[in-house]
Amino acid sequence: MKISLLDTTLRDGSQCENVSFSVNDKLKTLKLLDSFGISYIEAGTPASNKTDREVFEKAREISLKNSKLCAFGSTVRKGMKPEEDENLKTLLESGAEVICICGKASEAQALEIIGISGQENLRLITSTIEYIKSNNREVIFDAEHFFDSYKTNKDYAIKVIEAAISGNADIICLCDTNGGCLPDDVSLIVKDIVRRFKNTKIGIHCHDDTGCAVANSLAAIKEGAVHIQGTFNGIGERCGNANLSTLIPNIMLKTDFEADGKLDALSLTAKTIAEITNKPIHSNKPYVGRSAFAHKGGLHTDGMLKESSSYEHIDPALVGNERRFLIAEVSGRSTVLAKYSALSHNKSITKDSPEVQSILEKIKEMEHLGYSFEAADASFELIVLNALSKYKPHFRLILYKVIDEYPCIDGELQSSATIKIAVNGESEITASLGNGPVNALDLALRKALSVFYPQIRNMYLSDYKVRVLDENNATASLTRVIIESTDGVRQWSTVGVSPDIIEASLIALIDSVEYFLHTTEEETK
Repeated sequence: MKISLLDTTLRDGSQCENVSFSVNDKLKTLKLLDSFGISYIEAGTPASNKTDREVFEKAREISLKNSKLCAFGSTVRKGMKPEEDENLKTLLESGAEVICICGKASEAQALEIIGISGQENLRLITSTIEYIKSNNREVIFDAEHFFDSYKTNKDYAIKVIEAAISGNADIICLCDTNGGCLPDDVSLIVKDIVRRFKNTKIGIHCHDDTGCAVANSLAAIKEGAVHIQGTFNGIGERCGNANLSTLIPNIMLKTDFEADGKLDALSLTAKTIAEITNKPIHSNKPYVGRSAFAHKGGLHTDGMLKESSSYEHIDPALVGNERRFLIAEVSGRSTVLAKYSALSHNKSITKDSPEVQSILEKIKEMEHLGYSFEAADASFELIVLNALSKYKPHFRLILYKVIDEYPCIDGELQSSATIKIAVNGESEITASLGNGPVNALDLALRKALSVFYPQIRNMYLSDYKVRVLDENNATASLTRVIIESTDGVRQWSTVGVSPDIIEASLIALIDSVEYFLHTTEEETK
């Protein structure tokens, strides 16, 4: 059986703290989700704001190949007929082929929040759905606060579903609106509803306030729910919504059910949405996190080389992610061997091979100087590539100069950087202003390199961390800098160490640029 999915990243997800979609953001995400293969995309609430109305207007120009566009709204306002309600008219004028109508499943809330009787609330639900259906739209009814209502007034909660069915709703979605349910609650309630309404498609919409939104959604599927709502990366109000980035692979890989989506595009889709929303994916998130298939311990790494299933429950390629081996004091030869074998395509090499020993000695030498490659996989990979003679530096740094000015004319501290590089016998010198010396150096370096490597414009720094290694030496202490970079799809980290924080930053920055240029060239080949 296939489970239909409704992605509400653009509606419920937009209620997440510090998330604000522009019209272009929403249209870009809409195309991305359609390409991924989601059944329903809830693009917003056109009756509530100008941005969403513009999104639906422009969405008409987009030919969706896999998804149905869905608009969200509430039942008709009290004292009105559906055809008189401007909000419902706006829903129909949006052009969406699917309308998601939200209605109160709680008699107490109908009285306290809307100010109507329970009976009137039922009438509004039925009449609203009938009106939308008469205009040839598919209707999903979101029964708001359904689980709380079922627990306190079961008879009324069931009447709400009957009212929606009377209006001829296509799908009834049971909402755990405040996110307070546990899987056992969901199982018992969904099982009862599915048994009572055998000819009705039942869905579920979970929030993550107990950390159980994915588990609750899976529990509902097991009891007969055929429609699931959620958001990519779990963004949403308060603690967020059911995380489709976790839920989709769980359904497709861990159950006998099918779900929407191209599974091998999961990680890329999740990361792209993270970029659009400016909400980075936590590294330890299942399936799509950067650390989801990262191995550090020597015992684990050794086991992985012999049998991958020993420490990985799935092949990371299934979800578009990749295995990573982290070099650190607890890993050693197994990690070096894994990286060497992967890059050299030589499976016959062993932990005792001289090549592995040589790299390990180099790593230990650098760690003695203060380097750490656990969080700098790109710098580590460059060392291995260099040992394999598969890497040649793309440029040579000739000189750099950084100046901080205080006070500035405009009252803000400003830095300038001058940098000179050489590429294949040609030199280039540039200067840039930046918000701090590292930013100025970054801008100047990429400005100079763009003359020779235009693709450098596609990468940028996404994070910068500094650690003082020997605090007892005060201002003469060694400084370790970790730089995280991205091209909007991939992420990689590099490291630099020096008593001079600017030099440490530049070492990490050069590694980052070299890694990017090398990998993009390899992809082109």
